[in-house]
Amino acid sequence: MAATASAPRQHKIFTTPFILWVASLTAVFIVGLVGMITVLTQGLEVTGLTDQVPWGLWITLDLSAIALGAGAFSFSAAVYLFRIKSLEPMARPAVFIGFLGYTSAMLALAMDIGRPDRFYHPLIYWNVHSVLWEITWCVILYSTVLVLEVLPLVFDSHYFDRWPKLRQLGHTIHKATPVFAVLGMALSLLHQSSLGATYGVLSGRAIWYKPSLPIMFIISAVAGGMAMTLVATLVTGQIRHMKLLPRRTIEIVLRIIGVILLGYLYIKMWDWAATTYYSVSPGTADALSRLRATTPYTTTFWGLEILLGGLFPAIIIFVPQLRKNIWVLIFALTMIPMGVVVNRWNVTLSGLVVPPDWSPGIYGNTIAARYLPTTIEVMVAAGIFAYAWLGYTLGVRFLPIFGKPLPKERLITD
Repeated sequence: MAATASAPRQHKIFTTPFILWVASLTAVFIVGLVGMITVLTQGLEVTGLTDQVPWGLWITLDLSAIALGAGAFSFSAAVYLFRIKSLEPMARPAVFIGFLGYTSAMLALAMDIGRPDRFYHPLIYWNVHSVLWEITWCVILYSTVLVLEVLPLVFDSHYFDRWPKLRQLGHTIHKATPVFAVLGMALSLLHQSSLGATYGVLSGRAIWYKPSLPIMFIISAVAGGMAMTLVATLVTGQIRHMKLLPRRTIEIVLRIIGVILLGYLYIKMWDWAATTYYSVSPGTADALSRLRATTPYTTTFWGLEILLGGLFPAIIIFVPQLRKNIWVLIFALTMIPMGVVVNRWNVTLSGLVVPPDWSPGIYGNTIAARYLPTTIEVMVAAGIFAYAWLGYTLGVRFLPIFGKPLPKERLITD
């Protein structure tokens, strides 16, 4: 009788909170679609982008989505390449979140390039001296890998019970997962670091010109992507009142995230000290002085990126008494992706709002270009954000992303 009584509850998928949440995300996504159509029909003149500041909110969203999708290659490599079986429960959610992250980035890029109908040009017209050309190829190839990794997940759902051949195709594709893990790690490492190199090789922008950006981009992406995957899994378990991950898996992932985060902060501090404290080049000093005078760069760098997005989460992760509370831990893990987003915002705009000295019309040391996202930009960004959350919500509800719920126990212990 107990089993019979609980059966309807297990299959009750369209609850009122679920319907309201999906309806809200759908409404925001429709608003984003309206903004996208406006951009496609009227061009980039409806945005706040200018010749002085050609990259803004959408590029920040693009870089953040790609960075937070880095958990896909991190966990896939750990499970299928390095054979760390204790991390296997993280592989499927990481791949799915990575897929959503990269498709979100592509939506942002489609809006930002102004002519999305020419997206294939880098595939035909090769410019081997351009970092962006290499990034384009890597993103396209890695997105293809993610699609192949997600297909078995889709075909494994009970909705494909009627099509056994498709399910068998999914199992066949899944056998090649170790190959996908190698390709994914190579491609993702290339383009994650190359995104930093896009800024670091520009000698005309003193605040960007340094060899440390590729290293910091890839390390922060790995930390942010793994944290994003873990916090999404923990929150899903809390909402569904299920334990989705073994305690050992959570503890191992936390240690990995904590070590990577501390390594990133170490490199970040030496980068700051080497460029702005122990030695100061005229170009960098001039750019930073103008940033401090005209933007909240100092507050966002130290307050949000370093302290709230880096140091505080590391302390909570490594102090057992602090991480015992699941919601404190979730807060700490949430702050890591936030720090990555703030970093991408700072990096994207910091070198643009401070024009180089040779730009026409620049006079004085406190001149900075102005940029404020327009309503259309915010609408599009909100629509892309809603797409990612809507995809995750529906995926968690209808796809076998997580295994069977585990017996209840304390999630985090000392």
